Amino acid sequence: MRILIVKVSSLGDIIHTLPAVTDAHKAHADLTFDWVVEENFAEVPSWHPAVDKVIPVAIRRWRRNLLRTYLTDEFRSFKRTLQGVHYDLVIDAQGLIKSGFISRLSRGLTIGLSNRTIREPLATLFYNKVYSVPWTEHAVNRVRQLFSRALKYRYDKEVIDYGIDVAKLKENREENTAEQIVFLHGTTWGTKHWPAKYWRHLAQIASESGYEVLLPWGNNEERKRAEFIAKNNNLVTILDKQSLTGLAQHINNSKGVIAVDTGLGHLAAALSKPAVSLYGPTNPGLSGTFGENQLHLYSKFSCAPCVKKVCSYKGPVITDNLENQPFAVIPPCFSVNKPEQVWQRFKNLLKE
Repeated sequence: MRILIVKVSSLGDIIHTLPAVTDAHKAHADLTFDWVVEENFAEVPSWHPAVDKVIPVAIRRWRRNLLRTYLTDEFRSFKRTLQGVHYDLVIDAQGLIKSGFISRLSRGLTIGLSNRTIREPLATLFYNKVYSVPWTEHAVNRVRQLFSRALKYRYDKEVIDYGIDVAKLKENREENTAEQIVFLHGTTWGTKHWPAKYWRHLAQIASESGYEVLLPWGNNEERKRAEFIAKNNNLVTILDKQSLTGLAQHINNSKGVIAVDTGLGHLAAALSKPAVSLYGPTNPGLSGTFGENQLHLYSKFSCAPCVKKVCSYKGPVITDNLENQPFAVIPPCFSVNKPEQVWQRFKNLLKE
């Protein structure tokens, strides 16, 4: 059987789908998967040995200039590729109108979540069959349940296997013998950012403990933050701009990861790397990093988790003092997760 998966974005959501692919392939060895995914994340599905063909889509880029997309024939080319195979089943694992539309555009029986258990209920108009999966489950378990019910198999809920072929992450990169850890300091929402001064102090603590700290970055803002964190510290390395495969290689070769609420944190979980993830305005309960050696440090601040992209705190300014320099902690919900405490929890996770 050939199955088409439609899970186009974001990075964390895509990674959350990998265990379901592993479950399905273990239950039915004859299954082959193709996967429609945003072009920026096309590397990720290719890491799973059960995925045969990755079909990139560029919805994010296309919607910025629909006329250009139409004139260059890019969408029609995507459609021809998508309809080149008749699939035994098409699984919309995302539950959005855009993913439902892509599912229906393909050739095959389309399935998805029911209108009471889906993020955008109108997406169900594109499905031939729907299944209800409780909202109370973690995102990983919701996808695993959807796949198991659609493909009629049982799986072991206690075993989580993202199925990444780690051998692909060792190509063209020498094993590093240094004690390296990765700081995943970049994220999308302004409110999800742990204070840069905390990051720099944490890097100093890590260096004094004999670790080399690796700092990836994806845009100019993240590059500037990395430079701030690395200032006057010879054991902090700012990486060159990396592909997702390159970042996965660095994470896989590291001792562990300290991260904010970011898609790359889910990549650490998928690689079973010890990771401490910092949550301020968001709740990790239903969509946090999931798997072995994962520790969530969430805020117990009065207004957390607010799940807001813009901080609405109106109380007194929360301050801290590092190197005899007082500063305001913004957003204040992160004031409860101080560098010394984060480092101690990380060391405990490493069992050192």
